[in-house]
Amino acid sequence: MSRIAITGQVVAPRDVDSVSRPVVALGTTSVAKDWENARHQHRKAQLIYSVRGMLNCEVEDGVWIVPPQCAVWIPGDLPHAARGAGETECYCLFVEPDAAPDLPTNCCTISVSPLLRELLLKAAGFPELYPLGGREERLIAALLDELVCAPVEDLHLPMPRDLRLRRLADMLLADPTDKTAKADWAHRIGMSERSMSRLLQQQIGMSFGRWRRQLHVILALQRLTKGDSVQTVALELGYENASGFITMFRKAAGKSPARYLSDRMDSPVPAPVPASPCRLHTAPELRRPTKP
Repeated sequence: MSRIAITGQVVAPRDVDSVSRPVVALGTTSVAKDWENARHQHRKAQLIYSVRGMLNCEVEDGVWIVPPQCAVWIPGDLPHAARGAGETECYCLFVEPDAAPDLPTNCCTISVSPLLRELLLKAAGFPELYPLGGREERLIAALLDELVCAPVEDLHLPMPRDLRLRRLADMLLADPTDKTAKADWAHRIGMSERSMSRLLQQQIGMSFGRWRRQLHVILALQRLTKGDSVQTVALELGYENASGFITMFRKAAGKSPARYLSDRMDSPVPAPVPASPCRLHTAPELRRPTKP
């Protein structure tokens, strides 16, 4: 069985692509804090499920946020980095691209149903080379069916390819409280407001206002899951009061911050699956994020 946890980090098998099974499960045996898995890639696709805490997955064209009871799907051969903020507990699946028809072809955040969660936890208890043709393989097939049907959540911050728009993104990420008008942002990066709006729509499919709201939702969820109050988060993001922030969050996420989090925190946290003897591997690319 591939499941390892080390204090302060989450370690994956060195070469999951060499495991001759369509699905390899990996689970943490304890809660890890502030870990980061540097940019890497593998042939197998990956599902990272957050039991508790907030995870981020970064690829070239975007950032995906993974709140508790959600998961991020990363297609095979896609370079990516992942990190956890605060205390986190997560489970992973490494899936061969042809393991099932209609698996997602793009990176996405998905909502994990109670059935999919239980199937994930059960699979994490299987030996790495589980027997084929038996109950383990049938359960894996059911797991893949549930994964294909899992609903996608809009928790993606797309990143533009244009270097001027990347500069805009970097400035907004560096200071999300900046209330500079759109026309002034365009002037800062050497574009007209009209050209900036048109290029943003072409490259990320969002208006400037929606992109900034999406950024605020992601940053807010990171802080709220660490225990910060709505009032504190609202002020940190530049809102004059909590009411304005809640209105923005509800418009972007479909529900208030408190309701959004309670829907996930109310889900029962599963007990860790007892570890079985296995060979432990370390991953040299795993490191703590450096503080700015």
